[in-house]
Amino acid sequence: MNDQPNATTLADDDSLLLGQYAERAYLEYAMSVVKGRALPDVGDGQKPVQRRILYAMKDMGLVHGAKPVKSARVVGEILGKYHPHGDSSAYEAMVRMAQDFTLRYPLIDGIGNFGSRDGDGAAAMRYTEARLTPIAELLLSEINMGTVDFVPNYDGAFEEPVILPSRLPFVLLNGASGIAVGMATEIPSHNLCEVTEAAIALLKKPVMDTAELMTYIKGPDFAGGGQIITPQSDLLHIYETGKGSVRVRARYEIEKLARGQWRAIVTQLPPGTSAQKILAEIEEQTNPKPKTGKKQLNQDQLNTKKLMLDLLEKVRDESDGENPVRLVFEPKSGKINPESFMNTLMARTGLESNAPMNLVMMGMDNRPAQKNLKTILQEWLDFRVKTVTRRLQHRLGQVEKRIHILEGRMIAFLHIDEVIRVIRESDEPKTDLMAAFGLSEIQAEDILEIRLRQLARLEGFKLEKELAELKEEQDKLNHLLGDESAKRKHIIQEMRADMKQFGDERRTLIEEAERASSTQTTADEPITLILSEKGWIRSRAGHNLDLSQTVFKEGDGLKQVLEGRTVWPVVVLDSQGRSYTLDAAEIPGGRGDGIPVSSLIELQNGAKVVAMLTGLPEQHYLLSNSGGYGFITKLADMVSRIKAGKVVMALEPGETPLQPIPIFAVSLISPDCKVVLVSEDNRLLAFELGELKVMAKGRGLQLISLSENMKLNLIAVVNQPEFIVRIKGRRGGDKNERLRILDIQNKRGRKGKVLDVSGNITGITE
Repeated sequence: MNDQPNATTLADDDSLLLGQYAERAYLEYAMSVVKGRALPDVGDGQKPVQRRILYAMKDMGLVHGAKPVKSARVVGEILGKYHPHGDSSAYEAMVRMAQDFTLRYPLIDGIGNFGSRDGDGAAAMRYTEARLTPIAELLLSEINMGTVDFVPNYDGAFEEPVILPSRLPFVLLNGASGIAVGMATEIPSHNLCEVTEAAIALLKKPVMDTAELMTYIKGPDFAGGGQIITPQSDLLHIYETGKGSVRVRARYEIEKLARGQWRAIVTQLPPGTSAQKILAEIEEQTNPKPKTGKKQLNQDQLNTKKLMLDLLEKVRDESDGENPVRLVFEPKSGKINPESFMNTLMARTGLESNAPMNLVMMGMDNRPAQKNLKTILQEWLDFRVKTVTRRLQHRLGQVEKRIHILEGRMIAFLHIDEVIRVIRESDEPKTDLMAAFGLSEIQAEDILEIRLRQLARLEGFKLEKELAELKEEQDKLNHLLGDESAKRKHIIQEMRADMKQFGDERRTLIEEAERASSTQTTADEPITLILSEKGWIRSRAGHNLDLSQTVFKEGDGLKQVLEGRTVWPVVVLDSQGRSYTLDAAEIPGGRGDGIPVSSLIELQNGAKVVAMLTGLPEQHYLLSNSGGYGFITKLADMVSRIKAGKVVMALEPGETPLQPIPIFAVSLISPDCKVVLVSEDNRLLAFELGELKVMAKGRGLQLISLSENMKLNLIAVVNQPEFIVRIKGRRGGDKNERLRILDIQNKRGRKGKVLDVSGNITGITE
């Protein structure tokens, strides 16, 4: 029999299974972190520590205009009364609430060193001073008007508000950032005017959807400005789901200088980026260190270093008190395109980055959740309507109480002699006053406590005026409380007044643009590639070079000269129809012999280099082989990412590729553009270029019908009605002969026309 106790046996009134206890304890801890530290409330947009800081400063009288006090004193008040945690956490929260580069609308006016956007920390709390900013009144002005509930503090000695009566949705205005247990929040800041207008519109028309609300709220409005380049459709998806990221780039201006020079000045940075971070990134790329475990820089580091040094002459941080951000970038040459220059910098530094959005917060049901834009605004509006209702009810109670007091005083004023007689002759004046004049206990108590001067004739007029004003206010309050439409209009009026007082212009520009990308690993410069007959390759800077003095190894000679640019891919085509890709930066320059192509790529057994190609990815080439087949392809389709290359042309045994011919885009649709072919037996054929297919790879179409054991020798693309063939005579002499296209033109795939010459055709030119 199994004597081991089971869960039922163990679980009695005084015991709990360890697993259950751990689960419950962990959940309690997780929820305390979620609710008590990390997440803001949708109502006032504050975390508990922020809420306690604001309330404590309000309680200390540190409103705007008051004399600031040492931050250490404020922190002490917060810790002693409301927030029994470390002083550093409270002070760090205070510092963040005072930083105008962190919060879009700072709530604390900090005097002293409260840190910088470059990551410098704030001075110790004993050195700095603080008080509230004017906009903090939007959170605190109604705190003592019965608008929110109060609960005992941690030791029951004081009371603190559960939430602040926020007059605007601060959860969107200043945003929030925090990591809880199992969830996190990243709410960006928004523009006060836009958010207020959206809230007003939703209050008027509750059926609005997120797309309609975004006609008011264009997107985040970061404290540091910048430019959001994310498409509007993506922003809509983020606000509908409550999660995503926006692409933000720095804002800059191009300053023209003398003699065609210029410089770029960055004045706004994306959130989370500082001038020092940008300078550090540039330093890391222009003066790189070997990777861990390596003794020297790798090729990517060398290429990046050369690219940055070829682009950038100087970079300076000229930020000061008047210019919070001013980064000056001077290019290496005034001929560099400014847009290309900034695109490279943005792609390789934090001048363009992603800003995450995760709209997680505590809802009005006191539960954490990810919310979309409409839900956030709707919940805040429900909170605001409830807050205003409580404020009106609280004020109505005060007004009615005051009216009741004044009505008693008015009775006493009108019957002053009799009131005095009752008081002088009575042993229980309060009871006798109540009986004689029908007063309540409160009214009678007030009459007994007032001074005689308040019963003067002049005071009577004041009494009547105040009573009339209060009754008018009472009617207005009753009307607002009884009419929901009137109450909404009143709320809208208050919101518009706050917007007029505290609203400002948008800082962050929203303008869709392509994401900065830099596939360059070197500066864009002209380059000339030289290929020898035995497959040695080298490069020379520039175009139109005099290569007459170029020397080769013994037994070797010039095979091909190709002009291109350092940022273009270099494609090598071998005799087996495979293509390989070289990085122009890896090809050695200077006047040496170069290096074998086989050292840069993995040529197949027995394969030889046929040709080099280079250009933009969309550049077209006509590929053909000695078997009389061919097709048109793009350079991008021949680019290979692996050293072993890839098959581009399908060849039969004994066939070899011919020299590829570059094709311009306009030639593909021009009827005047003809393909001219010459076979081994001097047969010529011309047909329209448009008869060929554009393919990524394959064998292609038959270009010419060849006789048995014959090969295709030459191929050319001609745009003129006449062309010249170069003929090598049987005795070794060369001559040129002019031919007409019409004389040899036919359909693709025909045998062609025999040219009766004494010798072989060795070339075609226009």
